[in-house]
Amino acid sequence: MAHSRKIALVAGVMLLAGSAIATPAAASTFDGSWNVQIASNNAACPSGATVLIGISNGQIASNNASVTASGRVADAGTVSVTLSSGLKRAVGDGRLTAATGSGTWHGAMCSGTWTAQRI
Repeated sequence: MAHSRKIALVAGVMLLAGSAIATPAAASTFDGSWNVQIASNNAACPSGATVLIGISNGQIASNNASVTASGRVADAGTVSVTLSSGLKRAVGDGRLTAATGSGTWHGAMCSGTWTAQRI
């Protein structure tokens, strides 16, 4: 009986240690300035725009006076962002790593992909 409790205890400690190692980095890992390139899937929609955004403690904000960015980066790097410029608005999602990222976006009549590089 005591032997099986020791095995269960060791297994529990190993499980906790493994989960601590596998815990994703905190959202602040992505803090800094990011250069985001936007591509459209539709030839009638603008493509090739570049937007500079900043991330601070997982919160996304615009570093550009003409584009307002808001959103959040989760601890695992999952991104949810909204970009607005005048009456135009686009919503995107995707994933960041320590230095790059990518995802998709959609607006009222256009959609596409985005890529990002930390600068």
